[in-house]
Amino acid sequence: MSKAGPALPDGAAFLSRIGHSFNDPGLLSHALTHRSAADPRRGMLDSNERLEFLGDRVLALVMAEWLAERFPEEREGALGKRLSVLVAAETLAKVGEAIGLPAALRIPPAEGRTGLRGRFTVIADATEALIGALYLDAGLEVARGFIRREWGAFMEADPTPPMSAKSRLQEYTLGRAEGLPEYRLVSTTGPSHMPVFVVAVRAAGREAEGQGESKRAAEQAAAEAWLAGRNKT
Repeated sequence: MSKAGPALPDGAAFLSRIGHSFNDPGLLSHALTHRSAADPRRGMLDSNERLEFLGDRVLALVMAEWLAERFPEEREGALGKRLSVLVAAETLAKVGEAIGLPAALRIPPAEGRTGLRGRFTVIADATEALIGALYLDAGLEVARGFIRREWGAFMEADPTPPMSAKSRLQEYTLGRAEGLPEYRLVSTTGPSHMPVFVVAVRAAGREAEGQGESKRAAEQAAAEAWLAGRNKT
């Protein structure tokens, strides 16, 4: 599945933070390879997208298990709100930054100069891919240990179930019989691996816009902008 690549930058420190020595170092190389650096036709590593797909599922399983254990009195809806924040790209990116993942990413020099290495969606995807690699290399226990260690502060950050901006906006409009907010993609610019999305949301007769590195992030930004505008009126 994977092929060992060149040594990682500051590899010892990065591996120390991960807390696992890979039996198959190629899995780690694979997890850190952005699609801009992947070209299997030239004998190079494939991108980390398949490992990201696996890591997403492993993270959701471990988080669901952990939340049920940590908050035994909460109902499904409250647990779902916590889960959505804990597995969100923004949280994944914060974890990735904390363990020094951006510096270890495999990205072509030209793309590195465009700021690709620092984009939160790129860091979030690679963090999920890293979880997938840990799972394949050493099983669920090792992946669970990494997740529980790195997400501990986020798990304990808020005693009440958090709500995203989209959820808060929806709750606001439905509570006033204004119907559901309507989101509209305004534009998408930039190359395929560095897109910028602009989304507009219309609710209760008022519209606001937001932008982000993904459509979901842009929708959240639009909802935040709408709510901020409400607070000023």
